[in-house]
Amino acid sequence: MSSLTILELWPTSGLDEVQTVIRNVYKQVLGNPHVMESERLVSAESQLCDRSISVREFVRAVAKSDFYRDRYFSSCAPYRFVELNFLHLLGRAPQDQREVSEHIVRCVAEGYNAEIDSYIDSEEYQSAFGENVVPHDRGKSSEGNAKQVGYNRMFALDRGPAQIDSAVQASQLVYAVATNSSSAIKASTSTVIGSGTEKRFKILVSGSKFDTRRRISATEYIVSASKMTPQIQRINRTSGKIVSITEII
Repeated sequence: MSSLTILELWPTSGLDEVQTVIRNVYKQVLGNPHVMESERLVSAESQLCDRSISVREFVRAVAKSDFYRDRYFSSCAPYRFVELNFLHLLGRAPQDQREVSEHIVRCVAEGYNAEIDSYIDSEEYQSAFGENVVPHDRGKSSEGNAKQVGYNRMFALDRGPAQIDSAVQASQLVYAVATNSSSAIKASTSTVIGSGTEKRFKILVSGSKFDTRRRISATEYIVSASKMTPQIQRINRTSGKIVSITEII
């Protein structure tokens, strides 16, 4: 997993920067697919280029497109549809059963468009991305996780840049969310030099205060997948803020 890059469209942004924003919106919202020319939203792209619409409204157009609807609403179970809406539009995993149930009920009672609008019009979306920041994964930082279990659930949904979300149609979180339990982070089945058979992760923390020697602005911790949850718990007990968690490739 690569380091997080936040993209924002400015009034002074040139055409190349606008095209970068467009590509990254497609990648984030559509779940890392290959978008053919015939599937691109030409009208919405043109409106974004001339600033008739904001990035937020372009995100809405992509999420309401036939491309998104066919792959995630029509082809997936309702639970999978909702958990991917959280991932694609808010950049995090659902925190509890209440959140999931609320969105499933809305989708049934009010329809597809109302379900999509509920994420993009939310205070959380506005606070995290505003009008012109491209949505991005927030679930590996403290910002996107009100609860400890959110970290593991994010890894269950986001399996790296090689995964195309539409390839998995079954829910990845239904049991964990329904039982309010943590999703297991499974070790890699391939051998990684220097770490046995387990994947390793780098946790970047700000404000960590384990002891006097570590009173610095930022600290990095390298942990194996099986040791990640205890390490996160220890960081949280010291009031450290987790800035990011990235897989070491």
